[in-house]
Amino acid sequence: MTTDTDIRRPEAENPAAAPRQARSRRRRRRWDLTAVGVVIALIFLTPFVVMVLGSLKSRAEILRIPPTYLPQTWHPDNYATMWDTPETPLPFNMVSTVVIAVSATVLVLLVAVPAAYHTARHRFPGRAVFLGLVLITQMLQPTVLVTGLIRQFFALGINDTWMAMILVNAAFNLSFAVWILHSFFAAIPVEIEEAAQLDGLNRWQILTKVSLPLVWPGIVTATIFTIVACWNEFAASLVVLTTPENQPLSVALTKFVGQYDTAWQYVFAISTVGIVPVVILFALIEKRLVAGLTAGSVK
Repeated sequence: MTTDTDIRRPEAENPAAAPRQARSRRRRRRWDLTAVGVVIALIFLTPFVVMVLGSLKSRAEILRIPPTYLPQTWHPDNYATMWDTPETPLPFNMVSTVVIAVSATVLVLLVAVPAAYHTARHRFPGRAVFLGLVLITQMLQPTVLVTGLIRQFFALGINDTWMAMILVNAAFNLSFAVWILHSFFAAIPVEIEEAAQLDGLNRWQILTKVSLPLVWPGIVTATIFTIVACWNEFAASLVVLTTPENQPLSVALTKFVGQYDTAWQYVFAISTVGIVPVVILFALIEKRLVAGLTAGSVK
């Protein structure tokens, strides 16, 4: 008859086996998660790889049947010749995109930071209504109000100008920035600001030296969301900006797509150039995001 003493676990015979098995399971789990992450990344990156490879092909090779995945003849000169094409002045379009996106993002942050801080720290009459109206504006699109916007721009004398699109982009991205920053400011304990006030800081100093470092991840999130939305904005720019030199890249890209002919090599090249600044910006801001998670302290 078998007894409990006759059945011995490997862990009982070798106490070091259990930690080794646990480490082995954790290692296998990490490798499994890494493999899943690589597969997901490849799925999302495949369209971008196809776009980059297409920008290095000739138009005839892009339209070839059966298609070729790698260029048979590499054409890096597409990135040089696209700036001199007669369809649209791409250098001016690139400058317009940068000016409009950066200016609108700065304007959004200048308005959203004090608005979010005030709504998070003061319970004034109509506060809930104000926040509700801010949220409602997120549901609207520039195309819905384009007729009224154009009439206003003509009345102000800024139609077909960068200022018009800066105001449009800022207005329609402000609500998200206010809401995301409101939640970050509301999560800061009031005691931190009270301690800073006892140290002799005024309201402005508390905001800039104490609260802003603590909500830096929220500011980065609002910045990335706003600048990407402004960078990719198309519908309002197509209607408001009629001068080719003032149009952003999103509108200029359509000039290469015709009814009977499309310069796909330039479409792919311009699309690649258009996403590079956003990727670089995100890579630079990501470091600040990690730093912002540990910024701020209480004396």
